[in-house]
Amino acid sequence: MARITKIEATKDFIGKKKTRVAAYARVSTRSDEQLLSLETQKEHYDNFISANSEWEYAGLYYDEGVSGTKVEKRDGLLALLKDCEDGKIDRVITKSISRFSRNTAECLEMVRSLARLNIYLYFEKENIDTEHMSSELMLSILSSIAESESRSISQNSKWSIKHRFEEGTFIISYPPYGYDNQDGKMVIVPEEAAVVRDIFDMTINGMGTYVIAKALNDRGLQSKKGAKWHPSTVRGILQNEKYTGDVIFQKTYTDDNFNRHNNYGEKNMYLCKNHHEPIISHEIFNKAAAVIEQRAKEKSIEAGIGKYQRLYAFSGKIICGECGATFKRRQHYKPSGDYVAWCCNTHITDKDACSMMYILDEDIKTAFLRMIRKQQTAHTQVLKPFVAGLKGTNNKERLHQVLALEEQIEKNAEQITVLTNLMSSGYIEPEIFHAEKNQLTLEADRLTREKQLISKSINGDLAHLDEAQKLLQFVSKKAEITEFEDEMFLEYVDTMTVHTRDEITFNLKCGLNLTERLVGA
Repeated sequence: MARITKIEATKDFIGKKKTRVAAYARVSTRSDEQLLSLETQKEHYDNFISANSEWEYAGLYYDEGVSGTKVEKRDGLLALLKDCEDGKIDRVITKSISRFSRNTAECLEMVRSLARLNIYLYFEKENIDTEHMSSELMLSILSSIAESESRSISQNSKWSIKHRFEEGTFIISYPPYGYDNQDGKMVIVPEEAAVVRDIFDMTINGMGTYVIAKALNDRGLQSKKGAKWHPSTVRGILQNEKYTGDVIFQKTYTDDNFNRHNNYGEKNMYLCKNHHEPIISHEIFNKAAAVIEQRAKEKSIEAGIGKYQRLYAFSGKIICGECGATFKRRQHYKPSGDYVAWCCNTHITDKDACSMMYILDEDIKTAFLRMIRKQQTAHTQVLKPFVAGLKGTNNKERLHQVLALEEQIEKNAEQITVLTNLMSSGYIEPEIFHAEKNQLTLEADRLTREKQLISKSINGDLAHLDEAQKLLQFVSKKAEITEFEDEMFLEYVDTMTVHTRDEITFNLKCGLNLTERLVGA
């Protein structure tokens, strides 16, 4: 008779499926801060979720700094809800109720909709887990408080700011380029002030914002945020009345639905003359404004409708390696056949000032196709090691420093809110309020500067890594590219530098500079 041995079931042997946990956040709208904000929050949630052996990181969903009161404008939140419905997520974590939604009805509706899918939310700040039904009452109370606080804070802040506008005591905590904040006062930074004066002088002498920005970049100067100069940066300086020593308060305002608007007369504006030491005179400021207005008329640019559209993919992208000017597109008509060429702007106006001759539009396209096909063929030898090198940059310590500073900045903002509420309720005297508020504002400014200093050191690598990964994914999966496309060129190329009529370098957005011969196929 056969002998049977019973083998007991081992529960531990059966692999338990991990809970897929996604995180939701809101990040800055500014492109220079967005990558850093994403990295710090990814680092936080990656550590938080990894600490639980039963959880699996399902990604970070985010929205740019939009109001928490409007779900329909939050594409990241809508994508999160869609993936929850599609069964890709089992649980959601977010920092606080106010980050998720400040609208009570919408907040509860989303929570209940997810609960019907057996998906629950955890709010870190309030320590609320919607898996426990007893939390719903608390969630309802707290989200109601968040909604009312949103309006209360807004009204109190408006009252406080309006009062300081009228008194001329409003502190500009983040003054424009050329100034620094010292003890609540705008003080001139001599080196930067000299650059501001140069910008106005160059404008009055007929130079455009693009040429001015390029000249400043060639001098190795950095803007207020430590980045390159752009035409919009220069334009912002030329239109800023603060350089005359005057300040116009409330040039923008927020309505009751938390929408931000430019103030075209809907609200009072407050002109404070001689608010601080001027860098330029009113005469120079007005003269520069007249030059800008005249240039706009000549180019048929109307205020309020934006600049004219870029007509061609290469417009503003081709830089002369000899003089640094941009190239201009020219159509040539010949009996042997019409063709398009690009010529250095300096050479067009003065052949003795720059000897660079024209290059053919078709030759540039051919050179680009040759360059991109090389990356397709050799991406494992060029792009993969490049991406690996960028990934190898250890930013963890600096990211943790940024996270710590962000916490301090948030606490500082909460202290200011409490102080404003006490003042509006009459619990503290105006003198004490202003003294304490000034101290907190200065501390916020110090923390912000320290954060920006660290951020600058890692933003470049993060941006290059993001662009390099996009290019690697494109060339490794795309079939052989045979035709030039404007969209493809604009996606991956920052600028091109023409060294001779036979040689051009493509300066890619990922940081690589690749040189090709300018010869026909």
